[in-house]
Amino acid sequence: MFAFPYAGAGAVVYRTWETALPNEVELAIIRLPGRESRLREQPFTQMQPLVSAVVDALIPQLDKPFVFFGHSMGALVAFEVVRELRRQRQPMPKHLLISGRRAPHLPDPDSALHPLGDPAFVKEMQRRYGGIPDAILKTPELLALFVPILKADFSVIETHTYTEESSLDCPISVYGGTQDFVLRAGDLEGWAQHTSQAFQIQKFAGGHFYFQNQQTELLEAMSKVLKTYL
Repeated sequence: MFAFPYAGAGAVVYRTWETALPNEVELAIIRLPGRESRLREQPFTQMQPLVSAVVDALIPQLDKPFVFFGHSMGALVAFEVVRELRRQRQPMPKHLLISGRRAPHLPDPDSALHPLGDPAFVKEMQRRYGGIPDAILKTPELLALFVPILKADFSVIETHTYTEESSLDCPISVYGGTQDFVLRAGDLEGWAQHTSQAFQIQKFAGGHFYFQNQQTELLEAMSKVLKTYL
């Protein structure tokens, strides 16, 4: 299972997941530039270069059955990576696992965040998502390192333009929080039109980062899907 992190996040956010997945499942976490061991590299600010780089890195590893999981920004990146693999006639995932992201054809009703000045950006980020840890918010040096990465990731999301293509031939399972106020009615359900195969949706108690408190429940739900391919 290739896992795509959300905006501002690194591989560390999924590090505990593998022990809760079926033993036969190997967890491979996408680590983007600008964070963790790639801190000195410039983060991407546009979707297409990011997708191209991920596809180039993944192709040599697609020699066994695989699935994609992505939360929020990671869900959108995973979706575009699948479509790029299809264009290149590369192996396709058995399943696409989507979390906390509106369907890609639906417009974002909110104004863009990435052009804001840093103080306004941080304030609005917390109002919408509440995703910046207190330890970072309370440490100016850490916040100064974190905000440019987060802004770059939001630039990837907010400058992305959806182009219509045929639906995917892999099933899609969608997960979300019942109190995720970033999403509107029908945002998650809209993913149904992007697959010609099975579609399911499941919601858990919580907000945009519902899985921080519902990790066991989410991983159990995904494990049921994964076991169908073992």
